[in-house]
Amino acid sequence: MNIHPTAIVSPDAHIGAGVKIGPYSIIGSEVILGQGTVIGPHVVIEGPTEIGDKCRIFQFASIGAEPQDLKYKGEKCKVVIGDNNTIREYVTINRSTAADIGMTAIGDNNLLMAYCHVAHNCMLGNNIVMSNAVNLAGHVHVEDFAVIGGMSGIHQFCRVGCHSMIGGASAVTNDVPPFVVVSGNRAKIYGLNVIGLKRRGFRPEVLKALKDAYRLIFRSSLLRSEAIKKAKSEIARSEEVDRFLRFIENSERGICR
Repeated sequence: MNIHPTAIVSPDAHIGAGVKIGPYSIIGSEVILGQGTVIGPHVVIEGPTEIGDKCRIFQFASIGAEPQDLKYKGEKCKVVIGDNNTIREYVTINRSTAADIGMTAIGDNNLLMAYCHVAHNCMLGNNIVMSNAVNLAGHVHVEDFAVIGGMSGIHQFCRVGCHSMIGGASAVTNDVPPFVVVSGNRAKIYGLNVIGLKRRGFRPEVLKALKDAYRLIFRSSLLRSEAIKKAKSEIARSEEVDRFLRFIENSERGICR
């Protein structure tokens, strides 16, 4: 371990091998830091917070503070962060309330750029990019490989599907289906994230099937239930198509249109 002499680290914190903690950072008693994680200067990590291996947390980040929710009454809740995450300057990640999943959870290999905010009870998957000043309200779920443009805001309880892209300065008040591009205030769908999907190696036949499903759902005159039923019976089935249709079918907030 390499802990700067000005850092305040509770003797009850669990600090893994190879951890570095910069000047004036504060690490609370219920914090767990995985091996090789690097904490910059002036970082505050408190509450029951678990951070995995080889994460990088830059200066002035705040992780594990109480949720900004008037319903919170001091319940024992936590933040769980996986491995290989990069958390840039002034990012805030709040611990959860006791509702639904009972934690704020972030997976592996994510990049949270400067000034991002992850509110209570959010759940983030893996390989997500949140550009500068993205704000997630409470209970937002973001699936793997989503990309969220800078200064975007996501309304509470919204879901953001895998491999989707949200344009910069968007206001998202409905669920964003997997594999699509949305943008605007309020965010609207502008098509499939074709370039992103090609870069990630999606096969041509899968792309074609997703395009066919997209046209039925969003470009036909059919009711959503009718379009989903028709897509299930007429379009070549794959894991990706099934996921696309299932996400839309199960949406509770409604889908960006």
